[in-house]
Amino acid sequence: MDTIRKIFSPLTQIKGRTSITLVVMEATAALVAWELFGQHGLIPTPSKILMAAWKIVTSAFFADNLFSSLALTFTGMGISIVVALLVSYLSLIPVFAPVARFIVKCRYLTLTGLIFLFTLLTQDGHQLKLSLLIFGIVPFFVTSLLSIIDAINVQEYELCKTLRMNNWQTLWEVVIVGRLDQVFEVMRQNFAIAWMMITMVEGLSMSEGGLGTMLIKSNKYIDLGTVFAILVIIFALGVFFDSVLKHLRHWLFPYTKLQTRA
Repeated sequence: MDTIRKIFSPLTQIKGRTSITLVVMEATAALVAWELFGQHGLIPTPSKILMAAWKIVTSAFFADNLFSSLALTFTGMGISIVVALLVSYLSLIPVFAPVARFIVKCRYLTLTGLIFLFTLLTQDGHQLKLSLLIFGIVPFFVTSLLSIIDAINVQEYELCKTLRMNNWQTLWEVVIVGRLDQVFEVMRQNFAIAWMMITMVEGLSMSEGGLGTMLIKSNKYIDLGTVFAILVIIFALGVFFDSVLKHLRHWLFPYTKLQTRA
C-alpha cells in the first residue's frame, strides 16, 4: 500500500525495481490496448510493426542505410559542437558577443526557405545535407552553452582574481575546464535534435541512402507498416545513443552522479 501511495503522490521519488515495474506495466498496457483496438484501424498494430521492423533490420540494404545516417549525424554533431564551443567561448570577448547573440536568434529561421541558398553554396548533395544539419543544430548548441556560462556564479571569477589569475586563465579554469561535464550534457541533449533532423535532410538528396531516404520512399507509397517500423527503429536507436552518452558522461565525470536526481 505504501508503494501504491507513493506512485500517485506528487514530488515523490521512486527508483530501482519499483520504477522498472511501473514502466513495464504501463508500456505493456499501452501495447495491449493498441493491439486489441487497432486491428481494423488505419494504423498498423504493434505485432505488424515488429514484423516489418525485423524484415527491415535483416535485409541486405539496412546496414548501408544505417551507416550513412550515423556517419552524417556524427559528422554534423562533431562540427557543430566545435563551432558552438568556439562561438560561446569567444562571446566572453566583447567584440564577438553580438555574433553569438545573433546565432542564438537564428533558432527562429526556418530551413525550408534557406534550402535554395544552401544548394547554391554547396557542391553536392552530401555537403548540402551536412551544411543544413549544422545550421539547424548550432543555434541550439550555442543557446544552451551561453545559458551555462550565464549561470556561473560571480564568486568563481572572484576566486580566480584572488589567486592572481589573468582573464585568459580565468576563462580556461572556470568556463572551459570547469564546465566540461555540462558541455557533454548539452551535447547529449542536442543529439536528439540532430537525430530528428536527419530524416528531413536526407530527403533532399537520396543518392547516399539513409534511414530518412527509406522513410520517405515508404511514405510515398503509403506503406504504413514499413513507415512505422522505420520510425520505431529510429526511435530505438535514438534512445540507445542517449543512454550511451548519459553513461559515458557519468564515466568521464563521476561526480555528476551526485548531481543527478534519483
